[in-house]
Amino acid sequence: MNEVLRLAMANKGETAESLAGKVGVDPKTAGRWIADGRVPHPRTRVAVATVLGRQAEELWPEPFRRRDLPWFREWADLEQKASSLRSYEPLLVPGLLQTEAYARGVLATGGLLSPTEVEEIVAGRMARQRVLERESPLQLVAVIDEVVLRRQVGGDRAVMVGQLGHLAELSEREHVQVRVIPAENPWHTGLAGPFVLARTPDGGEAAYLDNQLRGQVVTERADLASLSARWESVTGEALPRRQSIELIREVATTWR
Repeated sequence: MNEVLRLAMANKGETAESLAGKVGVDPKTAGRWIADGRVPHPRTRVAVATVLGRQAEELWPEPFRRRDLPWFREWADLEQKASSLRSYEPLLVPGLLQTEAYARGVLATGGLLSPTEVEEIVAGRMARQRVLERESPLQLVAVIDEVVLRRQVGGDRAVMVGQLGHLAELSEREHVQVRVIPAENPWHTGLAGPFVLARTPDGGEAAYLDNQLRGQVVTERADLASLSARWESVTGEALPRRQSIELIREVATTWR
């Protein structure tokens, strides 16, 4: 039982039925949060916390515990402080935009991680996404190649239906842009590998590069300038925002 949630609801005079109505879920689902200790989706956690006047991590502390890999923590901390991110990814949906099912499918591929490790990293990845839900949300621009939309992740096509629907929904938000580079475009500089550029409220800048073994945080001015030039190149190849959303929705229908 989630006693903290039950007391918070009692203090606000909320029942499972009334709370469910305010956050848009089935009353039975809200009842399971209390009786069975179920943990809702990150967006729903934020909505419930707002209704109850509490912090989501007070009501459900488990998803907020550190589960990221030690070498990733420097970037994860910087990501939480950032005011904006510019992300290019040629192979996968960026982590901040992934659904749980998609993230699980990515991490479980190849059997390199145990089921426990997969679930821990998925939970950490979902917790990172709260930067898109906070009062002053992160400004995110993500550029992906069209192949990302067409490559199946997970053993069920429904995973891709859910992921592309989620991607299109997020793309409609003012603080999130997802732009797609069409498959017919020729080779471009971004295909050399993924990268993310971050800017903090104080004007600081850093970047993150990923490889098969681990990631690397980059702060050297010359390296940042080089990556910024690559960013300008990949955004020049990408479709405008509205056309990108239309393409995402179109490809989503092919997975049904």
